[in-house]
Amino acid sequence: MDRDEERLARAHETPIVGGLPEAPGIRVAMLLTPGLGVHLRGLADELLVNAYPGATIDRVDRELIATAVSAANDCFFCMDSHGAHAAALMTRDGGGARMPVIDVIKGGASDGLDPKLGALVSIARTVRRAPRELAEADVEAAIAAGATDGDVQLAVLIAAGFSMYNRLVDGFRARTPASLEPYLGRAAEIAERGYS
Repeated sequence: MDRDEERLARAHETPIVGGLPEAPGIRVAMLLTPGLGVHLRGLADELLVNAYPGATIDRVDRELIATAVSAANDCFFCMDSHGAHAAALMTRDGGGARMPVIDVIKGGASDGLDPKLGALVSIARTVRRAPRELAEADVEAAIAAGATDGDVQLAVLIAAGFSMYNRLVDGFRARTPASLEPYLGRAAEIAERGYS
């Protein structure tokens, strides 16, 4: 089954846990209690929006790392929403020429990424798959490609955080849209204001 067929199949799934709010994706978990909503949105801001000590990667790169982790975890809601968020940021900031890389990342590849981002995506994919397999050589390769310790820290944090988000969405079988269209309005809003 290709990605589009799988996205459509996921869109027809119904939640397997009772008592969930009628909302798509991660919003289900955010609406379970007021505190969960505050903390899950706050974590997203810390990982993807707010300044991080010593980090040089921008918001687009952070969203691309979140997209890569979500794609590797086969979480269509998170993969598609964060891909849309990256696209909205690119459009807003005049970086539309980078748009094709979103589909590359969703497909599990790293073609077209600059060496620094490619190394950070590799670190994030390793951490989401088997964190103990992350090697000193992986970190050294990222540093040699221009990453800072803060960038590597963020890649690990994004991989861990988005693995949690992905498991919340797919563990509940939260509703997932059949197309990318529903993500676009919220993506533009997040590009301007962040998650909280």
